[in-house]
Amino acid sequence: MNLLSILLQAPAAGGASSYSGILMMVLIFVVFYFFMIRPQQKRQKEIKLQREAMKAGDSVVTSGGIYGKVKDIKETTVIIEIAENVRIKVDKNSVFATAEDLLTQTK
Repeated sequence: MNLLSILLQAPAAGGASSYSGILMMVLIFVVFYFFMIRPQQKRQKEIKLQREAMKAGDSVVTSGGIYGKVKDIKETTVIIEIAENVRIKVDKNSVFATAEDLLTQTK
């Protein structure tokens, strides 16, 4: 029997069918946790640690795709130099470390 026919089958008489429904819901939650929720939480934690470790002179990219170097960091904002004497002020949550910085940090 394939899985679809088992799931679509009418519940058998007795208390065993209620346990199988609960078991199926728990199994679905476990699968969602390990394949979707947990990896996303780990990635968010890594991004938070990178933002806390950010310092002046680091190469960054904003969520809008603007590349530049960090000039100044405040509590909630970052000043980024995108060209010579061209600076923009962006929210700290929209700034990510570039691939080059990540490679040098791991070496």
